[in-house]
Amino acid sequence: MPQIRRLPENLVNRIAAGEVVERPSSALKELVENAIDAGASRIAVKLVDGGLTSLEVTDDGCGMTPEEMALALERHATSKLPDEAIEQVATLGFRGEALPSIASVARFTLESRPHGADQGWKRVVDHGEILAEGPAALPPGTRVRVENLFGKIPARRKFLRTPRSEYAACKDVVQRLAMARPEVAITLDHGDRRIFGLQGGEGLANRVAQLIARELKDNGVAIDMDRGEMRLTGIAGLPTYNRGVADHQYLFVNGRPVKDRLLTGAVRGAYADMLARDRHAVLALFLDLPA
Repeated sequence: MPQIRRLPENLVNRIAAGEVVERPSSALKELVENAIDAGASRIAVKLVDGGLTSLEVTDDGCGMTPEEMALALERHATSKLPDEAIEQVATLGFRGEALPSIASVARFTLESRPHGADQGWKRVVDHGEILAEGPAALPPGTRVRVENLFGKIPARRKFLRTPRSEYAACKDVVQRLAMARPEVAITLDHGDRRIFGLQGGEGLANRVAQLIARELKDNGVAIDMDRGEMRLTGIAGLPTYNRGVADHQYLFVNGRPVKDRLLTGAVRGAYADMLARDRHAVLALFLDLPA
């Protein structure tokens, strides 16, 4: 009989990476969520070739010490779960899987400087192997660069789509997170082109209109209602302002972007008497309820 054995750490990380990192947008989602959870007021995202060549996320959040950076690159290490009340988690991420998983399938550069520190620190990991670390010059906050995703795993690399498709998925991730956090200034660059630059504190209606369509502000109704412990806010397009596909429906639960059949069914039912069957409403709705 074959013997039961522990898998080596690098193999464990690569297996775990399959749960977290399917494509560039998966890695980008984790990194932008980390920036939001770090209390950032400004986040800058840069993509090259839809994230296939590189993606970079820079924030002005709390930053990390060299010791915290080393711990962040270990599996199941997180600052977002202060006790064991996992059902009360209010942050976007909490498993402590993202950074080590990404670093095991790409060239990963992590630079960070806590507020009040004289200098930052840098660690470079290539597909799980630490290449370098040392002092780094950067303002307070964190900068993460992911390059050559799946470069040493050709079986995974060949399933990635074209740069155009990967870019579209990355843009959708950033849009949804930007919509959920109107107080955070967010920029998105693709190659040499600025896709959008959003100022923080502009209000939910303005943020949603900027990201979906500017006409929505004049063709939508602001929603703000309570039912028991639940609260629904956002903006819902008038029935006369509709689309042939349901790609402009954005739904959030406790600040998290979600895609859920029950919620989309509720939206369809609410508009059922006012829209033809092949037309779809334009909206962004935010549902808040007890954890």
